[in-house]
This record gives sequence, structure tokens and C-alpha cells, in this order.
Amino acid sequence: MSRAVTGWKLPPTERDALLKRFPPRYAELAADHVTLRFGTDDATPLPAARCGEIVGRADDGEGVEALVVRIAGTTERGDGSHYHISWSLEGGRRAKESNDVIAARGWSAVVPPIAIALEPARWAI
Repeated sequence: MSRAVTGWKLPPTERDALLKRFPPRYAELAADHVTLRFGTDDATPLPAARCGEIVGRADDGEGVEALVVRIAGTTERGDGSHYHISWSLEGGRRAKESNDVIAARGWSAVVPPIAIALEPARWAI
């Protein structure tokens, strides 16, 4: 595997609980991972963290909804974007647009934060 993403998968039980709390606003449900790094390979170590917190929600009102995640005390991913779960999308929109929505519009806080389990993972792009 030469082109992969390293990060975390959202366990099904966590996803189900979050779906009850945050019903998807748009037709296509994404809701399955948090990205740490793009362009990784089999030699890239998996992240050590195994938990995070939902601390925010972003929605551009035009088809991209995301949940902002804090991992190891920060929402900042290290590449200028934020840890997030692309939550739901309208037709024609793409999960990677969540980064732009969060950067341009910010997010509303989820209070109190919601603790979630995360599974370190690597997957092909």
C-alpha cells in the first residue's frame, strides 16, 4: 500500500450513539473516520491515541456537515486543518470539503464534550 490515510476509524457502537445525538442533516452519511495524515504507507506508524471528544459541529447549510474532534488535548491536526468526522453530505459534495467548511465558518461548541473511542487504522485512498 503506497498511498494511504492514517488515522482512526469510528467504532460502530460509537457511530450508532452519535447518530442518535446528531441525526444527519444531509442525504449521504459519511461518519466513519478521523484523518491524521494523507499520503502514508505501510511503514507509517499508527497513532497511539485511542479516544477523543466531540467538541464541535460545523454545517455550511449547503451540504457539508462535520463533527469536530479533540484528540490528545487539541483539535489541530498539524497540517493547518482540524480533526473531524465528515458527518453527512448532500449529493455532489465530498467529505474533504469538511476542512474548508471548518476553516471558513468555524464550528459551534458541543457542550459538554462527548467522549468517544477511536480505533487506530490505515486505509487506502
